[in-house]
Amino acid sequence: MSEFEKIYSEYFTDIYKFALSYCHNETVAEDIAQETFLKAIENIKNFKGDCTLKVWLCQIAKNTYFSYYKKNKKITEQTIELTDDSFELKLIDKETAFEIHKTLHNLDEPYKEVFSLRIFSELSFAQIGELFKKTESWARVTFHRAKLKLKEELE
Repeated sequence: MSEFEKIYSEYFTDIYKFALSYCHNETVAEDIAQETFLKAIENIKNFKGDCTLKVWLCQIAKNTYFSYYKKNKKITEQTIELTDDSFELKLIDKETAFEIHKTLHNLDEPYKEVFSLRIFSELSFAQIGELFKKTESWARVTFHRAKLKLKEELE
């Protein structure tokens, strides 16, 4: 078994599930996962080891997801919709996106900053906790509370 086959068999399921969390379509998620591994083979020389291989593959998958939908004209803009469990990228109009940003702007600190760092800067809870000199759990709870406050204000 080649090195790539080992990587593929170890990470395919994770990358597939990651892609599925973005697109909510099993067929598209499989296509994105396959494309991710093709791009990884082509660009392995660019992998510097600054992060884990899994994180690198997830970044490729995320970029592949956005490229796929832009090519298929299914995404006209990147916006955010509030769901019960998480914030996901969805198709919503600019006015709704603006309302979400206005509401976020009016949140108290640290909720506004923790939410922005998590969603827009894509920082981990551990990184957010470190920035605030708090624990990862503190960052998770603060993010959850920020999400609840946003949902409440938007309803």
